[in-house]
Amino acid sequence: MMTVVDAGQPEMLARLRRMALSAQGLLQAQPYGRGIEGARKAIRHLAYVQIDTISVVERAHHHVLYSRVPNFQPTMTNQMLLNGDIFEYWTHAAALIPIEDFRFSLPYKHAIKCGRTHWFKTPDKKLMRELLARIRIDGPLRSRDLEANTKQRAGWWDWKPAKKALEQLYMQGDLMVSKREGFQKTYDLTERVLLGNINTFMPSVDEFAAHIIDQQLRCHGLVALKGFTYLRRDTELRKAVKAQVAERLAMGNLEQVQASNGEVFIVHAGALARPLPRLNKRLMILSPFDNSVIQRDRLKALFQFDYQIECYVPEAKRKYGYFSLPLLYGDEFIGRMDCKAHRKERHLEIKFLHFDVHNNDEEMLISAFVAAVSQFCQFQNCDAVSLTKVYPEQFCQRLQSALAPLRRKPQ
Repeated sequence: MMTVVDAGQPEMLARLRRMALSAQGLLQAQPYGRGIEGARKAIRHLAYVQIDTISVVERAHHHVLYSRVPNFQPTMTNQMLLNGDIFEYWTHAAALIPIEDFRFSLPYKHAIKCGRTHWFKTPDKKLMRELLARIRIDGPLRSRDLEANTKQRAGWWDWKPAKKALEQLYMQGDLMVSKREGFQKTYDLTERVLLGNINTFMPSVDEFAAHIIDQQLRCHGLVALKGFTYLRRDTELRKAVKAQVAERLAMGNLEQVQASNGEVFIVHAGALARPLPRLNKRLMILSPFDNSVIQRDRLKALFQFDYQIECYVPEAKRKYGYFSLPLLYGDEFIGRMDCKAHRKERHLEIKFLHFDVHNNDEEMLISAFVAAVSQFCQFQNCDAVSLTKVYPEQFCQRLQSALAPLRRKPQ
């Protein structure tokens, strides 16, 4: 069955948007609960949370959880690692992954270990054996230990080759991250990190494909065929996913819906008729690496939001700023905010606030934005806000006035 969504069916497009946002936990106030238990449930539902090194504002893996879990604190991610609730590995990027999905990391690890896929083309196997022996005897190793001066620590190695050897051991599954302090990781032997009740059986290609289909439909609500295996380069897995999707469509377990740009999405049968949560007109400041925006083609097809993170773009060519954050208002992405948290001064600097064309009540939008920024400041441990540039300019004076209470530092 194929349902076509075109420009003449705005109510259907609105339904698809709400399906996608609801599946991502962005419509409900606390879809997974609060605090660390809510964070556990969020990661299980979302399948992964991307880790990123950029620290202009609070790091991406914390930001994604903050957007969905009331009372989330950044220290909770390390606590979940220590508790064995999550593990670090690679999805389409470095990520926090629910421990229940550990066995589905094994195919990629095995491919690297046997040389079918390369992390480093010429790993130093002698150095890797020495590192493993040291960790086995002396215990967990912090990544910062590899930066020690070799003259001060006789018998240690140059840190760059050792760091590469450590990463190779991690990527091929001999080591795991046992804990994390800020962005410093501690590695230990996999058998010492994993709890005894974790399934470590290698999945078949068909098992892996079925897992991905179920997972992606759960956390996205509707998925393009290419989205099921987003940035996975495993040809066999892609073929298996395509075959299983076709089989489920033929059996009537899945349906297809086509957006106005021709993009075809897969949904559970009957999903288009199910009731959805009410739309909450709150504004959310999301991470550029948020699960809901990371697939840019999907974002553009569903929300007509053409988004690019510009930290990798030369400064002269940037349109919105170094690290502009997507702004979600109700079921629309309405703009972006380039900002920086000055942590020592406890000051959030909004360098450029850009609202796209929209049909929202301006006073309600400004009120929702100020409420969102106030909460975002607390998350960044900032006491004050400044706003430099706004587009359209007609918003500038009203926003400056509305943000005035947040510009004053507490006495």
